[in-house]
Amino acid sequence: MSVTHETWLTSLNDSLLAIIGEVNGVLWGYLLIYLLVAVGIYFTIRLGFIQIRQFKHAVEVLKSGKDVDNGISSYQVFCTSMAARVGTGNMAGVAVALTVGGPGAIFWMWLIAMFGMSTAFIESTLAQVFKTKDVDGQYRGGPAYYMEKGLGMRWMGSLFSVCLIIAFGLVFNAVQANTITDALNHSFGFDKTIMGIIIVIASAFFIMGGLRKVAEASSRIVPVMAVGYLAIAMVIVVMNISELPAALALIVKSAFGWEEAAVGGVAYTISQAMQSGIARGLFSNEAGMGSAANVAASATPNPNHPASQGFVQMLGVFADTIVICTASAAMIMLSGVMDQPNAATGIGLLQQALSSELGGWTTYFMAAAILLFCFSSIIANYTYAETNIMFLNGNSKKGLFTFRLFVLAMVMFGSVASLPVVWNLADASMGMMALINIIALVLLSKLAIKVIKDYETQLKAGKTPAFDRSQFPELEDLDGAWHPEQPATVNK
Repeated sequence: MSVTHETWLTSLNDSLLAIIGEVNGVLWGYLLIYLLVAVGIYFTIRLGFIQIRQFKHAVEVLKSGKDVDNGISSYQVFCTSMAARVGTGNMAGVAVALTVGGPGAIFWMWLIAMFGMSTAFIESTLAQVFKTKDVDGQYRGGPAYYMEKGLGMRWMGSLFSVCLIIAFGLVFNAVQANTITDALNHSFGFDKTIMGIIIVIASAFFIMGGLRKVAEASSRIVPVMAVGYLAIAMVIVVMNISELPAALALIVKSAFGWEEAAVGGVAYTISQAMQSGIARGLFSNEAGMGSAANVAASATPNPNHPASQGFVQMLGVFADTIVICTASAAMIMLSGVMDQPNAATGIGLLQQALSSELGGWTTYFMAAAILLFCFSSIIANYTYAETNIMFLNGNSKKGLFTFRLFVLAMVMFGSVASLPVVWNLADASMGMMALINIIALVLLSKLAIKVIKDYETQLKAGKTPAFDRSQFPELEDLDGAWHPEQPATVNK
């Protein structure tokens, strides 16, 4: 019997899915989760729990980050990284974590976010140290740059760039577009093709304007979507305030298996809670993956020191996981929908919680939330990829317009189609870029910690921290944005 062309393609697709699935199983099921947790704990200890000691100062730095004479402010960069971080994972992902790991998963999600804050601090500080200026005078940097300039390994930076471009620049943007059109099609019957065209046009308006335009848009979209989502969550919390202490107690008890001890399921319950919560936290806040560091390098920090942006990006992890993911968990747990026999799964569980508490109009709210969360992710993800395209092109804009057309094509493709092998490939690409970045972070950690300690020493002395490259012999030959003749300028 001859094998038809269609059968051959189906067989190839199944084989690729199996192979990539195995790779993802090793990367995300074993290797990366343990590595990201380990480096988070290591950096937390080396920095003396800076995410707790200096949390108040980090908030002050974020506030002062709005003042900048030229370039992109730290606040705009914070919003851009939040636009990329915050997506349906903060809604559907939390629902899945609760379903698979139980309430205890939320505790482990909190814990990994706390450790991840120190990792984000390290990678964003390094991104600032090794940033440079492109042909338009815009700061560029990120893992690829500190791999080349800090480790002398351009091949490593190039490999990282390729992985990031595949994952964030192309496939994840298709996934976000697919989520938007799916939600609007199921809720209101909107035609996916028409919606796809609208999303492409809107995306083109922002990404054709480059990093600065995306940063400006993010600084407007992110506060609106975050405040609106948190306001709805707060209403539900207030409506069920008497149940809040019991819900918090259940999270802690379930995290350590105390709630299930009587039925003998302690080990399994703890394992499921840990795995679900840690995975949700890592996927959501992206600490250590090297993604947010790409945009962190583009800021003109205030105070004028690389560690300033480390404080700001550290807050991004906190806001994403501790605040927004917790809001999703609170709405689901306090509504009691998890205990119902007809409980939905994924984002449907959150919608069920909202409907039961506030009524059917929340369908429109969820549609708006998905639209804002996913669209902001599309344009922010693009900026990550843009920086890495320029790295591969020797910091020039050659080929950038063509790449933008590819991004828009993937947005349109994702709006109308679904191809599992492509999504799995993106997970594998992200896993590889995270692995490469972790290696670089560990190798450059001594320098990063030294830079951060320099900031804290000046702060303790009552000074406004300023970066003096001459104090760092390791950077003597560095040709970048921190060259003595090219200081960044900020409002005092």
